[in-house]
Amino acid sequence: MTVPLYGLVLAGGESRRMGRDKAGLFYAGRPQLERAFGLLAPRVAPCFVSLRADQADDPVRRGWPGIVDRLEGIGPAAGLLAAHEAYPEVAWLVLACDLPLLDGASLDALIQARGEGRVAVAFRSEHDGAPEPLCAVWEPVALDRLRCRVAEGGGSLRRVLGGAGVCLLAPRTSGALDNVNTPAERERAEVLLAGMRNAEGQEQRCHR
Repeated sequence: MTVPLYGLVLAGGESRRMGRDKAGLFYAGRPQLERAFGLLAPRVAPCFVSLRADQADDPVRRGWPGIVDRLEGIGPAAGLLAAHEAYPEVAWLVLACDLPLLDGASLDALIQARGEGRVAVAFRSEHDGAPEPLCAVWEPVALDRLRCRVAEGGGSLRRVLGGAGVCLLAPRTSGALDNVNTPAERERAEVLLAGMRNAEGQEQRCHR
C-alpha cells in the first residue's frame, strides 16, 4: 500500500544568476510560484511551499502554506529534509519553482508510476540522462537515504536517485523540465510559452 502523497514547491533559492527572485517572475501573466502551486496542488493534498526562514514574511511567499528550511548551505536538499521532518510518513511530489514550461501531463506520469518497492520516481534528463530530482516523487525511504547522505557530508540529490528502487521515466514533454536560471533563459521560455499559447488558440479556432 502506497503512503499519502503531499506536494512541495521549492522556492527557497537565492536566484543569484537571475538577479531577481525567480518565484516572483511573471510568465503568461502569473507569478511563477503561483503557477507552479496551481499546477501541483490539484494533484496532491496538502501542498506546501519550501522557503528559507528569512523569506517567511516575503509578499511572494507568505500567502501560501510554507515549510521553513532547518539546514543551511545544502541547496534544495534543505527543503526536502524539512518537509520529511515535518511529515515523515508521507511521500512528496517535489517541484522546483523555476520550471515555467512544465505541464500537468509530466506530473501525472510521475504519480501514475508510483508503486510498491519504488523509493522514488523521476524523469531522465533530456540533456545528460541523469535523474531529474527537482520534479520527482520522493518516497520516505528515498528521503531517509538523503538524510543519511547529508549527515555524512554529501547531499547530491541525483546520487540518491541513482540508487536501487528508483523508477526513471523518459520525459513526457520535450523541454518541460528545463530550469530557467538566467535572464537569457527566461527570454527563451517566454518565447516558447507564447508559441504554445498561439498554437492552442489556433487549435481551438479550428474546432469551433
